[in-house]
Amino acid sequence: MYNKHYMAFLGKFFGKKESPSVVGVDIGSSAIKVVQIKKKGGQAVLETYGELALGPYGGASIGQAVNLPQDKVASALFDLMREKEVNITTTQAGISIPFASSLMSVIEMPEVSQKQLEVMVPIEARKYIPVPVNEVMLDWSVIPKPSNPNDEEDDEKKNALKRIDVLVVAIHNDTIARYQNIIQKAGLEPSFFEIEIFSTMRSVVDESLTPVMVMDMGAASTKLYIIERGIIRASHTVNRGAQDITSAISQSLGLSIEKAEIMKREIGANGEDPTLTKIISLVLDFIFAETNRTLLNFEKRYNKSVSKVVLVGGGAAMKGLNELTKNAFKTEAVMGNPFGKLATPAFIENILKETGPEFAVAIGAALRRLNDLN
Repeated sequence: MYNKHYMAFLGKFFGKKESPSVVGVDIGSSAIKVVQIKKKGGQAVLETYGELALGPYGGASIGQAVNLPQDKVASALFDLMREKEVNITTTQAGISIPFASSLMSVIEMPEVSQKQLEVMVPIEARKYIPVPVNEVMLDWSVIPKPSNPNDEEDDEKKNALKRIDVLVVAIHNDTIARYQNIIQKAGLEPSFFEIEIFSTMRSVVDESLTPVMVMDMGAASTKLYIIERGIIRASHTVNRGAQDITSAISQSLGLSIEKAEIMKREIGANGEDPTLTKIISLVLDFIFAETNRTLLNFEKRYNKSVSKVVLVGGGAAMKGLNELTKNAFKTEAVMGNPFGKLATPAFIENILKETGPEFAVAIGAALRRLNDLN
């Protein structure tokens, strides 16, 4: 008997389904999250959502990262969708893929027509991709240049050597096949696979002229992305995450992993327990130090500083993290609120704000799938 951990319910609050429903799926290292939405009156409406810990499927505790075979992941996803309180009713799915399974690079190209770029980009991309191009799914987009009215007089000079930046994203075909297999075994029809950061950006990053950093704290790692005008300017992965905090609490206080996880979730680093706050801060110090290096490199390269830190991921809901982040980087820190992009029942607004950071990826994937239908 698996000790399942999920959150959910809702479907009945919005009456009958008129428009097609879609589901966003986020398969993380420690949990699967799903969010089902539909469009009503031109607005995206939340129908149901849920989360299921993967740890128990691999003989580990809730909150711990596990590396499961495809069949077990598919089985866990199927179980989650069939939970009475979750009850996913659609097969139309958008799937996110972990950042670690992708390769992302910005390459410089001559400013030529779209048709010419379609030929040139795959050839140029070979220099940046360590495997043959025919072994990956390649996607790319031109990074828009900031408009500067003072540049007019230089136009003639620039025309001779106009260059553009192109964001190139590659996902290995084996990775696509793995996720396709999992999703189809669970009974879903995937219409796309996208790297998790693009899902996250859609759900929690508003169009901002100033750079913003997204800090995505998962179980095994913390991913950092600096985004400016919808473009990823820098990214870095720190090999520490929420499960390292749980392990530190467990070892320092002589508690089981299960009890340490509960303590982390219920008390966290809000100052209520000074000893606990100190233990958590020691792990966060490592994450913050690497984050600071990423910020400094960005500032040095672009001569700009980040205006805000947006916290997402399972670890972001920990009490006190917001304040510690604000103090560490001397800048505004906010919890990502992806449910804010959806129409939701008012009486669960506070619950959704608390759990929101965990569902940023799943909501972003669902929003893209919904947009694809319309």
